[in-house]
Amino acid sequence: MKLRVVGLFSIALISLACASDPTQSPDGGGGGAGGTGGVAGNSGPSEVTFTIDSSKAHAISPYIYGTNSGDFTKEAKGLTLARVGGNRLTAYNWENNLSNAGSDWNYSSDNYLSKSTTPGAGMTAPTQAASAASASMIMTVPIAGWVSAKANSACPAKPTAAQIAENFFPIQPKKGSAFAYPPDLTDGKVYADEFVAYMESQFPTAQTDPSRRIFYMLDNEPDIWAETHSEIHPDKVTYAELVQKSTDFAAGIKGAAPKALVFGPVNYGWQGMVDLQKAPDANGRDFIEFYLDSMKAAEATAGQRLLDVLDVHWYPEAQGDGRRIDDDGVTAGEVEARLQAPRSLWDKSYKETSWIADAAGVGPIYLLPRLQAKIDQRYPGTKLSISEYNYGAGGDISGGIAQADVLGVYGREGLFAASVWLMSATNTFLYAGFAMYRNYDGNGATFGDTSIAATTSAADATSVYASVFAQNPTNVVVVAINKTTGTPVANITLTHPTQLTAADVYTLTSASATAVKGATLAAVSPNVFSYSMPARSVSTLVLRP
Repeated sequence: MKLRVVGLFSIALISLACASDPTQSPDGGGGGAGGTGGVAGNSGPSEVTFTIDSSKAHAISPYIYGTNSGDFTKEAKGLTLARVGGNRLTAYNWENNLSNAGSDWNYSSDNYLSKSTTPGAGMTAPTQAASAASASMIMTVPIAGWVSAKANSACPAKPTAAQIAENFFPIQPKKGSAFAYPPDLTDGKVYADEFVAYMESQFPTAQTDPSRRIFYMLDNEPDIWAETHSEIHPDKVTYAELVQKSTDFAAGIKGAAPKALVFGPVNYGWQGMVDLQKAPDANGRDFIEFYLDSMKAAEATAGQRLLDVLDVHWYPEAQGDGRRIDDDGVTAGEVEARLQAPRSLWDKSYKETSWIADAAGVGPIYLLPRLQAKIDQRYPGTKLSISEYNYGAGGDISGGIAQADVLGVYGREGLFAASVWLMSATNTFLYAGFAMYRNYDGNGATFGDTSIAATTSAADATSVYASVFAQNPTNVVVVAINKTTGTPVANITLTHPTQLTAADVYTLTSASATAVKGATLAAVSPNVFSYSMPARSVSTLVLRP
């Protein structure tokens, strides 16, 4: 269980999202021994080769630089996406701004999300904060069936049907009549499509301004509603139920905002993706494949796409020294495991130490290609998102390196959206990892918007990501990561139509959570560079004529 901060509200919740061994309850501990077999704990190779080719390119989604919390004017400066999500949103009632904490806090119904009684104020405030920072928003739409009716504090954890009806209002996907604002507070019902219509009315460019979009997400971690929200959903969710709710509520969202993108199913983690956390009707069927098949069929029936983005949560189960890496631990084994863990997003040759790789018999996880293959086979055209993730140690250079590595993978692998969930006591280095792409010079300079091919000869010791700007592709912006305690020389060769002869260098090390600009690096020859990488560092290099 982890202390979490929800959305832009700075709300402390105890979460079950980081569930572990599927043979245990979702708050059980993971299995596996410590260590990962990488080289991060030693000096590594003396030389590595980075090969970059700008002829192989694709656009980077602007929505991968996201957060579930943070001040956009301070540590989150330059980020492009916010998400209002988490367990509090499952029973959020937009008409009165009440919500229920579920198992995070005594199943309490209260005004913790917003003290305002103005309908919708709890959601418009964070959306306005994101919009002011030119960031888009993922807005959660409750679909579990019930939302808070009154601020009566603790509700029964295992209620009768009558107790649910006493403490909660039913939320329905479609109103079936004209929307109103303020909504009718006396009808004993809440309508999801009326909420969406209200948000669209408050932000009229939400579907036309690419920098300030509003996306809609189908609730939060439904696979563990029976554990996190037994006060309204005491029974385990089934495949059939979740598909029906997804279909009905997505249709309501699209009715109110036809151009909006809908995210689902928001699985809490690996076992949710596999069988919806042991759903009663799983019957050996892969849940993600079933969901994609079902939503494709729903499109055929509805005559429009109802699912636009396949969304999951990913809290790595990788361990070092017997501990999961998403905590604040910085023992040698845990740091090594943390620095290698981003490889589980893409590397078919890398097997982490975790119950997923070992006890579940999965071996290499290569999460993003695995999920993309299911999309390509089952529902082509669906985008992919990770709306919660965290690699731990936000206040340590190892957390900053892992964060920078993950962002590079997201851009290279074509992820559509991503938003980190803060879990550390401090997140200075985590946000520094973001800054190496979004604000490396302190004045808003960014990584390019187009990913170009970049490979390293030593993926265990280093990572490299490269980009250009579509409107002016002369310069090449590179993020080079050294996971080792040594100082390897990176021999960089480029295939690029412009001859590049110099590089501006900005480097993040353990010395400071702010990148430092170094001396200009001269090319060995046009499009050939030699760069000595500082120990455990992230460097942004701007290669230019």
